Amino acid sequence: MSSPVLSLDHVPVLEAKVGVLVVLLLVTLLSGFTPLCLIRRTFGLEPGVRRLLLSLLSCFSGGVFLATCLLDLLPVYLQGITQTFREAGIKLQFPLPEFIVALGFFLVLVLEQLIMAFKEQAWPPQEECRGLLVDSGDSGGIAHADLGSRSALRAFVLVFSLSLHSTLEGLAAGLLEAGLPEAGLPEGGRGLLPACLVLMIHKSTLSFGLSLQLSRGRLRRSLVAGCLLLFAAAAPLGVALGLGLGQSGASPRLRLACRTLQGLAVGTFSYITFMEVLPHELAAARNRVPKVAALFGGFAVVTAMLFIRL
Repeated sequence: MSSPVLSLDHVPVLEAKVGVLVVLLLVTLLSGFTPLCLIRRTFGLEPGVRRLLLSLLSCFSGGVFLATCLLDLLPVYLQGITQTFREAGIKLQFPLPEFIVALGFFLVLVLEQLIMAFKEQAWPPQEECRGLLVDSGDSGGIAHADLGSRSALRAFVLVFSLSLHSTLEGLAAGLLEAGLPEAGLPEGGRGLLPACLVLMIHKSTLSFGLSLQLSRGRLRRSLVAGCLLLFAAAAPLGVALGLGLGQSGASPRLRLACRTLQGLAVGTFSYITFMEVLPHELAAARNRVPKVAALFGGFAVVTAMLFIRL
């Protein structure tokens, strides 16, 4: 007598797809809220031990973001936009894909400097800006306000860039399920369940690192929870959009627009990674070797995830 084999053939197609998307959402959310619980448990530790632990976790998330930027976001974007231009019959003489990434980088740089310049001229800070940050008393003056505003801006940019990338990655998975060719997932990822499993592993790792970076800032807990929810919902939303577009087909203009947004997201993400995440921890004079080890650990985890996807 043969042993029973797990099968989803008896499950209706629509219910199975909805179930996969719900699981993707819940697993990503769980990975995002786990660091918040771990950080709350560190309050009983000695200040020096707690500071070291949080610093190592932050360096680990920095390694995750570094590998994601260099090994995932940038190669996938360049491959996808090159294929999109090739399908549209456009031959480029100018490095337009790289220029789009540079635009995303300078977009955050200019926006941040404009906000800082406005803050320096409009002291005291406005109440609506204060409402986004955790209260820290009146001490510290304009320096604390500027650091808080910059932290909030960079947190929002980080969430936006990662959410946009997750949405487009989910869109690629949905288009593959609908039978439309789309760069961004390997051929072995065709089919909604394998593609969502790949997304689940990858997005859980990113959600863990994103939660660490958001909790390091001075944002309120409700705002951090909202950012994590937005990021967790991005990939399922992209999959749903891909399945919907698969019924009517994705036009070349739509694909080009998506690739342009993806390039801007890569630029913004690279700015946050190299100008905020890495310098914040590596500039400190203590525990340099453990921090570098934690950084390589995060890099290695994402590298392993990419090997699994291949």
